[in-house]
Amino acid sequence: MKTLKLVLILTIAAASLSCQKKEATIADELRTELLESSNKMYVIEREIPGAGSLSPAELEGISQLSCAVINDLGAEKIKWLHSYVANDKVFCVYMASSESLVKEHASQGGFPANLITEVGSIIDPSTAN
Repeated sequence: MKTLKLVLILTIAAASLSCQKKEATIADELRTELLESSNKMYVIEREIPGAGSLSPAELEGISQLSCAVINDLGAEKIKWLHSYVANDKVFCVYMASSESLVKEHASQGGFPANLITEVGSIIDPSTAN
């Protein structure tokens, strides 16, 4: 009976891993973006008090401003991939030709850029396979 339980658990675990392996993930798309682009990937930490409480309309306005600045700077040199809004911070992921361009985007948009970190690699659960 114990052997049967162990086999069942291992079978379920293997099936779970194979499902993760077959499905394309956001990380797969980002890895491809990082490898194929001449630009570098950056994570920008922005300290914005109350960011987690911003309304959908406020987030839309901030997004529109960010996109307008990107268009002015040149979409081939800087690209906003996505952001995570949490409590008093926003974590943004960008592709850009340089860190200085990320800083220029923040300056022109009036956004803080408290910490800018270049991404070296991207991992997720599929990396384990």
